[in-house]
Order: sequence, then C-alpha cells, then structure tokens
Amino acid sequence: MSTSAATAPVFVGPEQTAAAGQGQITVAWSLSGHARDLDANVIRLAPGAGIGEHTEAALGVLVTVLHGEGELRTPGGSWPLTPGALVWLPAGTTRSVQAADAGLVYTTAHRRRPPLGISPAPGSDAGEPACLLDRVCPECGRLAAERDARYCARCGTALGE
Repeated sequence: MSTSAATAPVFVGPEQTAAAGQGQITVAWSLSGHARDLDANVIRLAPGAGIGEHTEAALGVLVTVLHGEGELRTPGGSWPLTPGALVWLPAGTTRSVQAADAGLVYTTAHRRRPPLGISPAPGSDAGEPACLLDRVCPECGRLAAERDARYCARCGTALGE
C-alpha cells in the first residue's frame, strides 16, 4: 500500500507492518508523492527468504527491524537482525539479507533518488545533458513547456530558480 500525500504526516499501523505476507519478498508499504524528499519502504521476507548480495553505490540506507529475525551480511561481517535493531549502511556498502524461520519485516529509508536522466555514451564528446530541473514542478512533477515559465500550468506551484 502506498500513500499519495507527501505534504502531510504519514502513519503506518501494525496492520501494514505485521509479519504475515504474500510471496517470498513483499514490499508491504512505500512512501510516495512527488514532493517527498525521502524514499522509505516496509519489506517483508517470508521464512527462509533472502535478498541476494547487492550494492547501493549512490545512497546510504537506514534499516530498522520491526518483526521477526534474520541476518545482514557484508564483506566485513554478519550481524543479527532482531526487532529494534537499527543499521546504517553507507553508500557503497555491499550486503545481503537472510530471514530466519519466523520471517523478517524491516524498513529501509534513504534520500529520494534523483530522476533518471539521459547522459552521453562513454567516450562521447557530446558534453553535458541539458538540465531541465528548473522547469519541473516540485509539487506535481509536470515539465513546463515554456523556457521562461515561473509557475506550473497544472497546479500553480512556483517553479525553481
């Protein structure tokens, strides 16, 4: 389940974070909305399920365990994941997560990922891609067609400088 209001506080109750889930790996909840500055998820792993080794190169991730048990593995060691455990994984940390017999429910939180962009092919002398962020509405995400637009034509929000 997601919420669409990024301008109001968001409460996620135990009915959304309970240990029961559908499938081996489930995203039980995600923060959404164009104006948010944070990405956050509630992840459920079924008993014995795991998330294979991966590296988040650009962003640090904060993990908080809500229910169940498991193990976090990095090249530097392994740590038990139990309710209340908090783990900070700096950008560039390679890790994997394995749920124990009772399954595992945890949150992840990190800065919002920047929008995908088009960049020149490696070795190309095409230069830097054009930046249009000053024309993207921070509230609804609409791209202004006019180069000198100061307000969003859809919702009226002031555009960036």
